[in-house]
Amino acid sequence: MKISRRGFLKYCLGSAAALGLDHSTLGILEKVLATGSGPPIIWIAASNCTGCTVSLANRISTSKPVDVADLLFNTVSLAYHPNLMGAAGSLAVETALAAERSKAFILAVEGGIPTAFGGRCCYVWNENGRDMTALEVVERLAPKAHAVLSIGTCASFGGMSGAAPNPTGIRSVRDITGVSTVNIPGCPAHPDWIIGTTAKLLAGSRLSLDSDGRPTDYFRSTIHGSCPRNGRDWAETIGQEGFCLRDLGCKGPNTRGDCVSRKWNGGTSWCIGANAICIGCTEKGFPDRFSPFFSSAGALPDGHPRTENQSCSSCHGSSGPGGDDDDSGGGSQLPANHPPTGGQSCSTCH
Repeated sequence: MKISRRGFLKYCLGSAAALGLDHSTLGILEKVLATGSGPPIIWIAASNCTGCTVSLANRISTSKPVDVADLLFNTVSLAYHPNLMGAAGSLAVETALAAERSKAFILAVEGGIPTAFGGRCCYVWNENGRDMTALEVVERLAPKAHAVLSIGTCASFGGMSGAAPNPTGIRSVRDITGVSTVNIPGCPAHPDWIIGTTAKLLAGSRLSLDSDGRPTDYFRSTIHGSCPRNGRDWAETIGQEGFCLRDLGCKGPNTRGDCVSRKWNGGTSWCIGANAICIGCTEKGFPDRFSPFFSSAGALPDGHPRTENQSCSSCHGSSGPGGDDDDSGGGSQLPANHPPTGGQSCSTCH
């Protein structure tokens, strides 16, 4: 089945609220799709696991458009994608180079950029008999692009590919190029985040970004702030349905994203909904800052003193106001200089 530009617009209309698209954006998008005047997209795969591409493909395959190929080939002009395009070899590269010469393309980068060994840890294509590294291609294309999308945490901040000891010298796209990128982190990135951001760029709408370059439509609030387990007693072991997982190392208090309401796999579930902890995958410093995952590393509120990987309940009671260990909801040992809690639970502020 082929999905037309009209079909893509209908999809955006039906999902406007979820994708963060307002009426003015949809109106402009309709005109762009009708004329086919949107900029082509060059999607580069650097040091990555292809997880963000798989995430995008999985989401689209559950409803119209039927699959990611229909979306990208028949709705927007996908000039190059190593996994999705039909062309191969020199024909594929020439398509990308033609889009580069158009001077109106969107560059999407999936994966961190290796810098060690002159960047020769990762090659993306061959030009005139010479293998081109991801470092060379991204450094050349990013300053020319209409916009640069860093797809996933590796491209946005280094992510898993740049985890210690980082032997290939992985750096983010923004760090490498000095270009202001639109960062769509996640390990992997949610397909709605990719589609909604791309739709706004095609419509020429202004993107509101946070201090880390992430669209505020999707990364405005913390996971913990809207988690249905916020304020519940803390779980003592994995698998306790409905209990807050922060004492097991959940990074939700320090992780931004709308996973709580958006969910994954066509709205089926999400990490905490499946009784797993949030591991902080949309944040700068993932995974090192949050490791080991089942500890307090990365789960502490901003400004909280280091705990040497102790659990929260080492100082704070886990049973809330009126619990057996304390009637203040703060545990028998509040941190030094902590104000009185007035009977509130820790989750009221943290």
